[in-house]
Amino acid sequence: MRLMHLSDLHIGKRLNEFSLLDDQSYILDEILRIAEEQKPDAVAIAGDIYDKSTPSAEAVALFDSFISRLARLVTPVFVISGNHDSAERIAFGSSLMQTAGVYLSPVYNGENSPIKVDDEFGSVNVYMLPFIRPSDVRRVYPDDDTESFDSAFKAAVSHLNVNEKERNVIIAHQFITGAAAGGSESVSVGGLDNISAEVFAPFDYAALGHIHHRQNITSEKVRYCGTPLKYSFSEAGHHKSVTIVTLGKKGDLTLRLSPLVPRRDLREIRGSF
Repeated sequence: MRLMHLSDLHIGKRLNEFSLLDDQSYILDEILRIAEEQKPDAVAIAGDIYDKSTPSAEAVALFDSFISRLARLVTPVFVISGNHDSAERIAFGSSLMQTAGVYLSPVYNGENSPIKVDDEFGSVNVYMLPFIRPSDVRRVYPDDDTESFDSAFKAAVSHLNVNEKERNVIIAHQFITGAAAGGSESVSVGGLDNISAEVFAPFDYAALGHIHHRQNITSEKVRYCGTPLKYSFSEAGHHKSVTIVTLGKKGDLTLRLSPLVPRRDLREIRGSF
């Protein structure tokens, strides 16, 4: 199975009060072009679809256009909510969207049966886990240890009942210990929202969102694909891309990057003023 991994679109974001909608429209067109060329079997969008929990009408219209065109090129498409999103807004119309091959993460309720994607080696189980806080898990599993982000996320994963003999992919949006932040993410002081990477051991690939700098955590099995655009001056030196993941038989994983060239680059210029 070939999976296109995206995250942190942050549609509607403003940088120094400058609207990035035109730049985002351009880069989403580039992503569609890559999808048409690479012909992935599925697409994962790992949270922070919008930059605000109450996105503007223009931001919603842009994502609507993008996801509609993407679903005509590739299905299934998996979309989870991130910490910048409203989980309720992302989940709206999910039952209807499934008929078009677009799967939207529900508001976390503990029910998370995998969606199966078939290939020549059998089925890949895809789990969608939206951004969750300890209080979200505590509400569903009051008897579990949910004191910290780490323990709560481990509790949520333990209830997925993952069959490790099969191939499994998880799409999540959290801060993993050891990740190098890009500069414009929402990160808790003191690492209170940190989650240990060992929780992803049952999965053949963890498609992560939240961190804006593309990177692997512990191994290429646990990966942040990064943002499609530079969203802060601390990201001026970053190189953006789409991650294409190929899962062969159990244990066989390869990654390839498709570069994303923006319409207008972000540069940091130093000098006297």
